[in-house]
Amino acid sequence: MIDDLPAFEFAFPGPLRDRLVAAVLDGTKTTTTGLLQDYEIDGEPLPVVGHRAAVVDSAGRRVAVIELTEVRVCRLGDVDLRHAVDEGEGDDSVAAWRAGHEAYWHGADYRGWLGDRDFTVDDDTLAVLERFRLVAVR
Repeated sequence: MIDDLPAFEFAFPGPLRDRLVAAVLDGTKTTTTGLLQDYEIDGEPLPVVGHRAAVVDSAGRRVAVIELTEVRVCRLGDVDLRHAVDEGEGDDSVAAWRAGHEAYWHGADYRGWLGDRDFTVDDDTLAVLERFRLVAVR
């Protein structure tokens, strides 16, 4: 079953992905955030509730199955505390969550993938907020 599902990759391979996957596996992480533009750039439809995917670790192994329970698009300036806390990265405020995510989106990996070394987000940048549940662990 897990091998037939689409891959779900948190961040880029490396220490951040490893921490995020560990947080999914221990139940700490139940939400994630991406930018709407990423779906547009990749030509992919927005995720839908009920969608299942295989969580992939930095080594490319499929380690778990998650199922989306909520998907919403909102401005970064409107992200709420519950979503921020449920990302499982230890943030206790939206400001802390935002600072960590801005560091990612303004970092070399993301800007390199995007092909825009000067890319920045602001309050009006549209984000895709996903809530999920852990279905299975391999």
